[in-house]
Amino acid sequence: MKLPDNIEGFIQAQNNLDSSAFAAYFTEHATVSDEGSSYTGMAEIKEWIQQATEKYRMQLKPIDFSQTGAKGKLTVEVTGTFPGSPAVMHYHLGFDDALISSLQITG
Repeated sequence: MKLPDNIEGFIQAQNNLDSSAFAAYFTEHATVSDEGSSYTGMAEIKEWIQQATEKYRMQLKPIDFSQTGAKGKLTVEVTGTFPGSPAVMHYHLGFDDALISSLQITG
C-alpha cells in the first residue's frame, strides 16, 4: 500500500521509538485523544508518546489508509508489551497541510 510521505514518516518515527520525530509530525497546537485522556500541543504530545513508548514499545504495521480533504483514517496493527498485543487500532486524523492537527485513537 502506498502511503503519503507524512503518514509513512509518522509510522517510521513510532517504529524507531523516536518521540521527537513523532511529535514533529504534529502542528504546534495539535490535540491527541487516547485511552480516555487528551493531550494538547507538541510538548504534551511528545511527553505522551515518550511515556507510552517506554511502557509498551509499540510497533505499527499499516493495514489501511484513506483521506478525504483534511480528514484521514489510518488502520494499524499495533504490537508491543501491552495486554492483548497485537491489536488493531484506528487513528482518526485531522490535517493542517501535511501536519497532523488532531489524532483520536480508537480500538
